[in-house]
Amino acid sequence: MDLIVEGVSHRYGEVQALDDINLRVADGETLALIGPSGCGKSTLLSIMGGILAPSEGRVAAEGAAPDGCLNPFTYIFQDFALLPWRTVAGNVGLPLEHHRFDGDGRARRIAEALSLTGLGEFADAYPKQLSGGMRQRVGIARAIAVRPALLLLDEPLSALDAQTRELLMEDLIRIWARERTTSVYVTHNLNEAVRLADRVAVLSRRPGRIKEIVSVPVPLDERTERRHADLIETIREQLWRLIVDEAKDADRELESVA
Repeated sequence: MDLIVEGVSHRYGEVQALDDINLRVADGETLALIGPSGCGKSTLLSIMGGILAPSEGRVAAEGAAPDGCLNPFTYIFQDFALLPWRTVAGNVGLPLEHHRFDGDGRARRIAEALSLTGLGEFADAYPKQLSGGMRQRVGIARAIAVRPALLLLDEPLSALDAQTRELLMEDLIRIWARERTTSVYVTHNLNEAVRLADRVAVLSRRPGRIKEIVSVPVPLDERTERRHADLIETIREQLWRLIVDEAKDADRELESVA
C-alpha cells in the first residue's frame, strides 16, 4: 500500500509546525524522517497515522492492504507501552482480541509474531522480567501481529543502549525483508536512518518543510559490508550537512528556553 501526503501544513495556535509537505511512500518502502529538534517529525507522523488532522492538505492510502491485515496503520513507540500485568503473549495478542478467528488462528498469529522477533521462549514472561531491548521486541511483535499496511515508528530505539540498538536494527531489517511493510521511521539518529531506510526525508527547522530526500542505494542486508562503507559514510555526511546548521540553531533555542 502506498502512502500519499499532499500539501500538508499544520499549526498549533499561532505556531506553524509544518508547511506544505508533499511525500509519497511506495508500497514496501521504508522512509526515514530526520531533522533538527522541533521540526515537526512526530507531528507529521501523527498526521500520517490519522491521530491528528492537518490544518491543510490531506493524507491518503492507495493500493490493497496485505493479506490478513487487521489494522491498516500501526504504531511502534519509544516507551514500549506494554501492560505489566499481561505476559509477553498476552501483550502481543491484545490488538487481536476484538477480531474473529477460526480455530486457533489467534494463537498462530501470536506464535508467528513471537518467532519472528525472537521471543518464542519468552511467551509466558512478564514485562518486568525483560530487558529494555526485549520489551521493545514485544512492542514490535504486537505491531506486526496485526499485519499492518503501514507501520509508523516514532524513535523506537532511542531509549536503548548502543549495543541493543544494533541488535534491534538487525531484527527490523530481517522483519522488513520478510514482511515488506510500508514504513515511516522517525529518528534523530543518522546512523539508524542510513541503516534502515530506502530513502531519508530531511525536514527543515520549524516550520518543517522538505529540504531534500536522499536515497540509500544499497540493499538493507548489505549495508554493514566493508565494500559499501565509503558510500554509506558519504550518505551519512550528506545528511549531516543538510541539518547541522539548523540543528545548532535549534539547540541554542532550546537552551535559551530552559
